[in-house]
Amino acid sequence: MQDHRFDYLVSTDWLAEHLNAPDVIVIDGSWHLPTSERSAAAEYREAHIPGAVFMDIDAVSDSDSTLPHMLPRPEVFASAVRQLGIGDGQTIVIYDTVGIYSAPRVWWMFRAMGAERVFVLDGGLPRWLAEERPVEDGSVRRPQRHFTARLDNALLATREDVKDALASGSAHVVDARSAERFAGTAPEPRKDLRSGHMPGALNLPYTRLIGPDGSLKSADALVNAFADAGVELDRPVITTCGSGVSAAILNLALRSVGHGQVSLYDGSWADWGADPDLPLATGAVRR
Repeated sequence: MQDHRFDYLVSTDWLAEHLNAPDVIVIDGSWHLPTSERSAAAEYREAHIPGAVFMDIDAVSDSDSTLPHMLPRPEVFASAVRQLGIGDGQTIVIYDTVGIYSAPRVWWMFRAMGAERVFVLDGGLPRWLAEERPVEDGSVRRPQRHFTARLDNALLATREDVKDALASGSAHVVDARSAERFAGTAPEPRKDLRSGHMPGALNLPYTRLIGPDGSLKSADALVNAFADAGVELDRPVITTCGSGVSAAILNLALRSVGHGQVSLYDGSWADWGADPDLPLATGAVRR
């Protein structure tokens, strides 16, 4: 299997070397579950990679949706990132404070809006700090830049797309939630959601794709993880999770092993699990 990881990742060495390059912009894309009692914005103000701006995925979202941090319309996304000083032609590097957790969500958002030179920092802020690299506090403001957003619908799956895939078998639907949440034996972190999974979906907890140091595993290890979960890499894949965040880790991993037909169900379980008319299954997947 060809290793495409560094088509989508940059190392801390690379970022340190290019940190002051005029065409490189760094984004702290940290986000935490509501139950974590952590504030990503406050942690950013306490310490961030020098020059990094903070992007709040709850703020840069579809304000008309009742679902959490849904992808906004292209013009809304463009306006928000322009104000952060992000523009056309820049190399965008995104990190988070966990290692690889929410940064792939921001990476996916930019790719869905047509950005090509967008990367995730492998190992994120934990690796940066472990290597005793510099950080700064406060907030960073950059001059506005023009950003052209064009939605790539091929990267976005709707509820109907998921229903069709499950009914026809035209694509794998792969859930990044924990095995316990998938099986329905652990409660959902959001209120009023049923426990369980979409009948016919496969389960690959995103944690199986991340190494102990918070970096993405090797290409061979990623291929093995997908195989163990029953994912055939010659078939299209729709990823899902709780609210479209950790699903993006699956998208990053699939792209990293050369899989080109992968989309993300933005509503994920926050959408499916809230609708009592949609089918639900419990228990582990049997293959």
